Amino acid sequence: MQYRPFGRLGWQVSEIGFGAWPLGGGMWGEQSDEESVAALHRFLDLGGNFIDTAQAYGDGRSERVIAKALRGRPGGGRVYLATKIPPRPGAWPPSPYDAIDDRYDEAYLRERLERSLRDLQVDCIDLVQLHTWNRAWNREPRALEALRRFRHEGKIQGAGISLPDHDPDAANELMRQGLVDSVQLIYNIFDQDPQAEAFPTARQHGVGVIVRVPFDEGSLTGKFTRDTAFPEGDFRRRYFEGDRLGRTVRRVEAIREALGRDEPDVAIAALKFTLKPHAVSTVIPGMRNVRQVELNCAVSEQPRMSDEVEKRLRPHGWRRSNWYQGK
Repeated sequence: MQYRPFGRLGWQVSEIGFGAWPLGGGMWGEQSDEESVAALHRFLDLGGNFIDTAQAYGDGRSERVIAKALRGRPGGGRVYLATKIPPRPGAWPPSPYDAIDDRYDEAYLRERLERSLRDLQVDCIDLVQLHTWNRAWNREPRALEALRRFRHEGKIQGAGISLPDHDPDAANELMRQGLVDSVQLIYNIFDQDPQAEAFPTARQHGVGVIVRVPFDEGSLTGKFTRDTAFPEGDFRRRYFEGDRLGRTVRRVEAIREALGRDEPDVAIAALKFTLKPHAVSTVIPGMRNVRQVELNCAVSEQPRMSDEVEKRLRPHGWRRSNWYQGK
């Protein structure tokens, strides 16, 4: 496993992190806690040390499973835990008409922080992120001021924002002002916009970058076909509804052709692409079993993607706007 600096916090984190959304079950289908614990143990055995979860993942189940797994590993190396606090119920992502104090008031944030401390069974959480954001709040980011107070109290070490799916630049001004220690955003072969502003800004201001959705919810593993069917309740059933799956599969086949013999495995190439930018601190593919952990972690030991192959993939960026609100 290779390690990278996590912004100004000074951590050395595994460049492949553990995305723990699937451990909550629910939107990703059935998941046994035993399988989750085995996957986490294998991740740690392979040198992984960064785990990203959220209260919303199974209503705290993901956090509790992580605590269970870590309890079963006395001693060992440093493990960095990152979680996310959701806003109060309302539009997701929040509307620019939403007042920040209606979605992330300090009393609510404190209550939610205490809940995560209990579920993760720790006295201090390494990184607490706001689970979504609206750039209208940049003018008066009081929720971040609350997180800063929690840090002074010794309850968290770092504060960040998990950015809305298609607004990777929403926190650029906050990074420039030194108000966040990290940003979490989507970056993959289809979603390349962070290269323009978010990545350079993060590097310039010492902000850690967590990349999520490296496989575009599975399509960039290259395993889907036009006939792939997702179980009832599976998040991807909605994500790829209508003609979206067929359109996506066609584009993945074009990516496969562009890779040629240089990178014959689409899934490996997809991870290598996300690891290529120097601004990226860690990439967190969602993982739910030992096999997925082993495949993803192995990419860290492979040669980096060449500049030439990366250049070939740039034209495959795909600005889809928001899947949930139109085509």
